[in-house]
Order: sequence, then C-alpha cells, then structure tokens
Amino acid sequence: MSKPVIAIVGRPNVGKSTLFNKLIGERRAIVEDVPGITRDRIYGETEWCGKTMIVIDTGGIEPKTDDIILKKMREQAQIAIDTADVILFMCDIKTGLVADDLDIAVMLKKSRKPVIPVVNKVDKVGDVPPEFYEFYELGFDTDPIAVSSTHGSGTGDLLDEVIRVLPEFENEEGEDDVISVAVIGKPNAGKSSLINKILGDDRLIVSNIAGTTRDAIDSRFENEFGKYNFIDTAGLRRQSKVEDRIEKFSVLRAKMAVERADVCLLVIDGNEGITEQDEKIAGIAHEAGKATIICVNKWDLVEKDNNTVKQYTKKVYDALSYMTYAPLLFISAETGQRVQKLFEHINYVHNQTNMRISTGMLNDVLADAVNRVQPPSDKGKRLKIYYMTQTAVAPPTFVMFCNNAELFHFSYQRYIENHLRQTFGFKGTPIRIIIRQKGDSED
Repeated sequence: MSKPVIAIVGRPNVGKSTLFNKLIGERRAIVEDVPGITRDRIYGETEWCGKTMIVIDTGGIEPKTDDIILKKMREQAQIAIDTADVILFMCDIKTGLVADDLDIAVMLKKSRKPVIPVVNKVDKVGDVPPEFYEFYELGFDTDPIAVSSTHGSGTGDLLDEVIRVLPEFENEEGEDDVISVAVIGKPNAGKSSLINKILGDDRLIVSNIAGTTRDAIDSRFENEFGKYNFIDTAGLRRQSKVEDRIEKFSVLRAKMAVERADVCLLVIDGNEGITEQDEKIAGIAHEAGKATIICVNKWDLVEKDNNTVKQYTKKVYDALSYMTYAPLLFISAETGQRVQKLFEHINYVHNQTNMRISTGMLNDVLADAVNRVQPPSDKGKRLKIYYMTQTAVAPPTFVMFCNNAELFHFSYQRYIENHLRQTFGFKGTPIRIIIRQKGDSED
C-alpha cells in the first residue's frame, strides 16, 4: 500500500519547517528566522490514526520575483505540489493575509488538490483572535485551521483534517496477480525509453493512467509472461550541473515509487557508468527491502572487448557491495537488446522475494552452518543460536533466537545470510535477519 504525500507550502518565514519538524517528530529541517532558509524539499514520515504519511517541507514561494534563487524555490514548491495528495498552505497570523498569500492561493487552486489553509503563530488555538477569520477570504473548501508550530498546539486537529480530506487510494481488481515494477534511476538514464520499448513491442493490453496520488505514470501491461504495472519515475530532467536541488527530488520520486513496487528496475546509463546518485537510488530500493534488477542501459553505445562485461560487472558490484544479490542485465532500450529477458528476471526475483521456507528446513540449514563455522565467543562466553524461523516475505525476514545478542557479530550474520543464499537462492532480493536474545539457563 502506497503512502499518501503531504506538502507544506507558503511564503518564506511563515513556519513551514517548524511545523514539518513537529509533524515528523525530529529536528531534520533547518529552522532559522531568515526568509528562504529552506531551499530544498526535505521529506520525512508521520503517523496519525494508524496511517503513515510522507511529509514534504518546501522552500518559501515568492509568486512574483525575478530573483534566480527564489524562482528555483518556487519551482521546487511546484514539484512538491504536483506530487502531493494533500497540500498544507501555511500563513502567518502575525503578518495577516497579504497579497502573496492570495497569489499562492490561485496557484494552489489550479492543482485541483485538497488544500488546507494553516494559520500559524496563533498563541491560543482554542481562542483565536478576530484577525484569524480574514483567512477565510482565501476561498478554499476547507476551513482554515489555527496552529502554533513552535508549541505543536493545533497539529492534532490539522492531522485529523488531513485524514478527512485524503483521497481514497484506488485498489484495482485483480491486483494480486499483477506485479508492480518501479523503473528507477537518475534523470536521462533511459527509464522512459525502456518503458516505451516494453509497451510498444508485442503488447496485448496497455492502458496509461496518470497516477491518482502522485505524478509518476502507471502503465498496465500484459503479455505471455504475466500482468505488470510499470511505474515510470521519469519526467524530471537536470537543467544544469548546478541544479543539485532538482536532482535531489528524483530521489524522493524514486522513494515513493519504490514503496508502491514489488520489483525495482534500477536503470544505469551504460555510457556514464555507475555514479553516486545511482548508489543513492539503489540504496532506497535495498533499504525498502525490494527485489531489484540492475539494468545497464545504452549497452549498444558502449565500446566493448572480451573483458568489458566482466570489468563493468565488477565496477557495479564494487559500488553496490550491499546489492550483489541483484542480477545484472545489459540492455538497450533503443534497440530492444535483451529487453524481453527482463520479464523472466522480473518473475524470477518476484518469486524469490516471496519464497517461504519451513522452520524445520531452516534449522537443518542453520545446524549445518554452525557446524561448518563455529559461532564467535568473547571472554569465554560463546554465542549459542537456538533456532530460527521465517516471519515474513518480500523481503524474506528471519528471526534468530540466541543466548547473547551482543555476541552475534555482523560478520556472523552475513555468514548465515550467505549460507541461506547458497542453499535456497533468494536471488534478487535482500534478506533481513532479526536477532532475539533468549535466557540461557546453562550459563
């Protein structure tokens, strides 16, 4: 289930970052009493009434400005607005309703998204001053809500209203047999070209539906291999090398697409090789526990000799040392080279990440692993592993019970993981191991 997205927008210095920090429960945004201090969107998560939501903090919007930085901040805010399911429009009761607020309101109404006017810096939320009511002039369907982002008062009412206006997430019929595939990667790696090649060749059923809850494009596709929903995270292009802020947003876009996916295709530009941004995006899929296939695109343009594939593979896995489980495929979205092989890989890693192993079989493998390499010891106390069991799939998650969790060094966890992979495969999927300590009466 995907998470709804809440964007906080408004003029500079109305308290957006302070509210953001209050909602996510940590001081992640920089808060200074200087207009324009938040130039990047920063995102975090909050939970209310059992629903987890992504919250985006934005730089202040200056509707009419020629200042290059302020114009870029406005563009950033617009991207957040396009991505959001609900928009929190923050105003400042100390300055009152100003012309820029009215201009921003016009901009927000064009988005056709639910907008909640948030009047900040109200000292007594339960007893609002008369000037609070002038914010009704903004003309939104939702009444303004008074808050004090510094003290946190009124934020409960605000989140109640967010839950109330959140659009319903569509659940498509037959979703159980559809594999959702997020195509992720940095701008210009060829994500859209890959999807266009997939949809344009031998397609049986295709429908392009603009995502109801975010600006990625969902494309339903069916062929002899199965039913798929490809999530295209493209559409954002780097304008110049200086545009680091815009480039960072592709990471947020990828994060939201990954959360909705069963399988991720990490598309790397074969001409450029693996970059730091590729590593960041790969890390998102890994941390989310998603099955992943690494696609080196534009392979037709790469000059090759007998060692090229071997050398390139080593470079990729050296950079993504935590993701050596992911199969690597050299493709060309332009020519279609090996694109059809993707479906077999997608089905395979999807099955691998949903594989469930019986407790009896797991403990036979665990006993074999322990016999081969004895668990570590420290100061005469040796680690004892009692048993393990699988508690979840996608990703495969295992709980191991032992006498002393501190003795269960990361290196031995990695050894157990490798032994599981050698025995069962788990190709293409991360594995999670949870250590639980249990009393040992013998010690």
